[in-house]
Amino acid sequence: MIARFWRGAVHRKDGDAYAEYMQATGIAGYTRTPGNRAALMLRGNVGDQYQFVMVTLWDSMDAVTAFARTEPKKAVFYPEDDRFLIERDLTVDHYQVHTAAGLGSSAPAPREAG
Repeated sequence: MIARFWRGAVHRKDGDAYAEYMQATGIAGYTRTPGNRAALMLRGNVGDQYQFVMVTLWDSMDAVTAFARTEPKKAVFYPEDDRFLIERDLTVDHYQVHTAAGLGSSAPAPREAG
């Protein structure tokens, strides 16, 4: 399983509107892509901004590529992102999931040490 991370920030006054927008665009896009196992939208208040971290879990890099098209390391943006985002990562980070407790039977089994 692959975890994909993206980060961005909006003005504090735009936090709720951006969260709703991402629910309708990003989360919807992730979860309707075959091979997506989960999508989390994390939001933290930092000064006069809300920082967002999108964490998605995928069956494989092939599933990530099906979502992100030909360049899976590039972030995927939506039409109104320019209106909201004051900071954004242009690339994403991918990690192989070692342990995923609590995700049900689809999660990989923990590896033994050694």
